[in-house]
Amino acid sequence: MLLVLVAFVVFLLLGMPVAFAIGISGSLFFIQQSTLPATIPIQLTISQTQNFALLAVPLFILAGNFMNKSGITEHLLNLASVIAGRFKGGLAQVSIALATLMGGVSGSCIADAAMQTRMLGNEMLKRGFSRGYAAGVLSFGSLMTPIIPPGIGFILYGTVGQVSIGRLFAAGILPALLLWAALAFTISVTARKRGYAPERKTRPTVREVARATWGGIWAILFPVILLAGLRFGIFTPSEIGAFAVVYAIVIGLFAYRQLKGASVREALEGSLVDVGAVMFLLALSGIFGYGIVFERIPEVISGTMLGLTDNPHLVMALVVALILVAGCFVDGSVLIIMLTPIFLPLVSALGVDPVHFGLVFIVAATIGNFTPPVGVAMFTVCSILKCPIGEYTRESLPFLIAVSLVTLLLIFVPEVVLLVPDWIFGKE
Repeated sequence: MLLVLVAFVVFLLLGMPVAFAIGISGSLFFIQQSTLPATIPIQLTISQTQNFALLAVPLFILAGNFMNKSGITEHLLNLASVIAGRFKGGLAQVSIALATLMGGVSGSCIADAAMQTRMLGNEMLKRGFSRGYAAGVLSFGSLMTPIIPPGIGFILYGTVGQVSIGRLFAAGILPALLLWAALAFTISVTARKRGYAPERKTRPTVREVARATWGGIWAILFPVILLAGLRFGIFTPSEIGAFAVVYAIVIGLFAYRQLKGASVREALEGSLVDVGAVMFLLALSGIFGYGIVFERIPEVISGTMLGLTDNPHLVMALVVALILVAGCFVDGSVLIIMLTPIFLPLVSALGVDPVHFGLVFIVAATIGNFTPPVGVAMFTVCSILKCPIGEYTRESLPFLIAVSLVTLLLIFVPEVVLLVPDWIFGKE
């Protein structure tokens, strides 16, 4: 298995696409094992995708692309400006508010970071924001996106770990609001020192707030309807994905009337690319994961960690530290697929709620998208803003500290994560 891990790292350093790096390095395990049939890698590639729950992944991706093309983004930007425009930091506060509101629409932190950078990046620079600061805000702001329903990471984790997707959706709401508050506070403090002015000088009137809220009401209701449908047994996770597609089309056609021929084609083309990437990655991960289980690596890691401590909170902190390091080199979706079978049995044996661990796991894995050396969201934002990685790393440090503190809170105070799912679905 050592050869497999070394090959995987080498392939990544050579710039090979992650899916191919996983599949090829995983195949090396079977080359070393003369007793295993050569047909197993092919069978694993096919069987890995033969899971009914995974049908929700392409459906939610399609729904997100339809929502983005429906004109809903402009209405949410207006709502974010009304809510946060008068706070210190101006457009930086608006971008954080928009990222939180967009969480239920895009479902992808990378897509959200890219979209916001194209919308707000140059405007932030015109208002005197440094490139590194603007890039840090726009990248770390998208951290809330994967944990607001219907985040794709929850579906992957729930499918791989056999955890309730409905409870995972509900668990993301309160932590997302805490992350928003932490980042907004950090922007307020740093913007005051830098002299970044508010976007608007006066408080919004009740009429302005009502008008802006009504404009974005269909996006705000989206995660609420999803959770209600799951709570009352109206939909399964897969069926609610189909409902989400219909909902997005109806909103685009009749509420905002911006989902026309060209935008429909763009949404379909974008969805084909996104779905292909996720499912191809998931299929080839089965080859890699087989060797991990065959060599009993989960048991080895569990034994090592339990030899250090059997305190569940400290074990979770160690796991998160490992995920944060791994996230500096590997995409968050890959980590969820590869590491869930390793760490979930370990923390479950210590009495940690799998929903609690899943939320913390996904937050930690997502943070890796914003950190050097290979954070995808980081590179996306920096390339659009033409910001040097060194400047980005230096100026985004306050945001990394803020989200790390919230992550620690989520580890040691599980009630913050479980409050909403226990309220909606009842205690398990």
